[in-house]
Amino acid sequence: MGRPRKFDEEQVLRAARDEFWRNGYAATSLDDLMRATGLGKGSLYGAFGGKHQLFLKVLSSYAHETADSVCGAIASGDRAIDVLRGFFVPGQPDPGGLDGPVAATRGCLLANSSTELAARDPEVTGRARATYQAVEDCFTNAVAQAVADGDLAADTNPRELGRLLLTIQQGLQFLLKTEMTPAAMREIGRATVDRLLVSPTPADRLVEAG
Repeated sequence: MGRPRKFDEEQVLRAARDEFWRNGYAATSLDDLMRATGLGKGSLYGAFGGKHQLFLKVLSSYAHETADSVCGAIASGDRAIDVLRGFFVPGQPDPGGLDGPVAATRGCLLANSSTELAARDPEVTGRARATYQAVEDCFTNAVAQAVADGDLAADTNPRELGRLLLTIQQGLQFLLKTEMTPAAMREIGRATVDRLLVSPTPADRLVEAG
């Protein structure tokens, strides 16, 4: 029987995540991970199988939390349209969906990892695609509910708009890393709401009904 682990796996994964998030995969050394987690080389390899396997475990955990956070924010809103708008205007749910203050300076870990590794690491690509699909599905379902509530035009294509909202959300995450000004970010968010998430007027509803 192997000896029981004497460390908190979630704490270790958080520490490793912060190192990968701060430096990127390639620039994070085994020594960096040992220092951050407090584990020796043997313990890291014994528990996680090496740097790559540890990174994939970190990425999987982050991906699940991201999808759950975005979908949870949508599911908990009083009206679907308000929650959708909240992802793109100040003072509402963080469009990153996870670790807002950290993501605001480092971007999205999933997007960063995809940019760095997707071309040569199919496992990273697969995790990223599955997560983005889950978030797209959440946006799509919320758009469909907003249409049913009469808060979006009846001819809105939920899948089409849901996919577009995901693209804008991820674009905002990327722009965070370019030091775009907060004012410019707010303009993009406001334009998204004003142009894509506009409720029909009473006159519009009469035209649709006619």
